[in-house]
Amino acid sequence: MHIDTDAEIFRTESGFEALGLREEILTAIGKLGFVHPTHIQSELVPLGVAGRDVLGQSRTGTGKTAAFGLPLLHRLAENPSPFSGLVLCPTRELAIQIAKDLQALAGDLPVKIMPVYGGQRMKVQSDKLKKGPHILVGTPGRVMDFHQRGELPYDKIQMAVLDEVDRMLDIGFRDDIRRILGGMTQKHQTIFVSATISEEIERLARKYLTNPERLTHEGKSLTVARVDQQAWEVNPWDKSRLLAHLIKKHEPEVTIVFCRTKMAVDRTSKHLASRGIKSEVMHGDIRQSRRNRVLEDFKTGKVKLLIASDLAARGIDVDGITHVVNYDIPDNPDDYVHRIGRTARAGREGTAWTFICPDEGHLLMQVEQLTNVHIPSSKPDDFEPGPIPESVLRRREEEAQRLKDAEKNKRTRGLELPDESKAADSNAFPGGVVPKSMPGRRMGGRIRTRRR
Repeated sequence: MHIDTDAEIFRTESGFEALGLREEILTAIGKLGFVHPTHIQSELVPLGVAGRDVLGQSRTGTGKTAAFGLPLLHRLAENPSPFSGLVLCPTRELAIQIAKDLQALAGDLPVKIMPVYGGQRMKVQSDKLKKGPHILVGTPGRVMDFHQRGELPYDKIQMAVLDEVDRMLDIGFRDDIRRILGGMTQKHQTIFVSATISEEIERLARKYLTNPERLTHEGKSLTVARVDQQAWEVNPWDKSRLLAHLIKKHEPEVTIVFCRTKMAVDRTSKHLASRGIKSEVMHGDIRQSRRNRVLEDFKTGKVKLLIASDLAARGIDVDGITHVVNYDIPDNPDDYVHRIGRTARAGREGTAWTFICPDEGHLLMQVEQLTNVHIPSSKPDDFEPGPIPESVLRRREEEAQRLKDAEKNKRTRGLELPDESKAADSNAFPGGVVPKSMPGRRMGGRIRTRRR
């Protein structure tokens, strides 16, 4: 089964009532203001309600949480029992967000939903587990921890969902995922949702899904059609200045900036502050309590500019982001798809800027090959580059000297001894001939090779 992703996100010819959902869930959907399902929802929900296993490909921002959450709630609402539903996701922030979304979709249904994740004391979550939540949403590592402690039985799970499978594999959860899925020996339903489908995900699906229905992209692009994508050519030392220039020029409403390292996150935030631009940061060294506060402020609009590392930003699921900035272009083109999927959500328009340094053209080509989209690249006309840093000039001088010395050594090693026509030292070499082998036996007497 294929979904035409170049069409509008919503399937306007039908409503949620056509998806076979319980009346209580339809009431909750109506209260949330949803009228028409998205394409992924209209295809996945009926399959989930029917109990089918599904391997679904869906970008961020196309309503995938409701796509797997609605059938999960529908199937478990008839006879809710503790630990009957499990949702695995890559980060704590995403686990918290999914749990909130599912609770909202549940409406008045008597379904208890609980997130479990690292960064919070085990005892706090353990006490809540004893109350028997119906649906658990968690990271694979923390789910494994509670199972090994005997507090989370796999044999009660009726439906398992793996969200952002590709990201979980990237982080390194593959062994935990195999152990969790392999531990569910009873009959159950399984749904995989991923922005990209790799060969490794195909292998997992073949092993752990039963005759799954496939929902894949038929459109031309993996990225959202409403995102205006632009690459800016810039030297590494000018990236912070260019970011400040673009923000002041375009005045984006809500922006998230992706950096490759924690150091780059902090350095960029400090530079923007020196230019009078306020921002918040999020990376692995930030305490969980502060990360939760920053994320909440970003969702409510108190924070308009967030600078984050890739790992910390993986769970950010916020509507209303107008601009995504790839301050550092990702090494893995799949990460590009996830990054820009945070804008142009639910039919809105968005903008993605990617900074490209002189030696990063191949990374942009990899992104274009994966997404099947040409991303225009140019130098900003109205941006004045800064001076080349002394450290860069010094490195260039050292490199030039190194190459010069290497060439000199190469010429020295390549010197050849003069041949017979050029030999001139007749005193050292009688006749001017340079010897090319050991002297013969008769030259200078007998040469003994061994004692007698």
